[in-house]
Amino acid sequence: MIEYYFTLRLSYNECLDYYHGRFSSLQVVEDGGKTIRFAATHLRPFISSLGVRGRFRLLLTPENKFIRLERVA
Repeated sequence: MIEYYFTLRLSYNECLDYYHGRFSSLQVVEDGGKTIRFAATHLRPFISSLGVRGRFRLLLTPENKFIRLERVA
């Protein structure tokens, strides 16, 4: 299992574009400097009235297939 940690801060209005499918993927830079792209639909459980804010862990298989996204802080 591969794991990446990153911090994400999106306003509520920015989240709406992802939530409504205007963008299909999200690109982040993890703590080690690597750029990672994953499906924007994985953000939906984390959207609040403030948007999305927090520290996250992305878990992937050794073949880079999505396992889960977790908020860690």
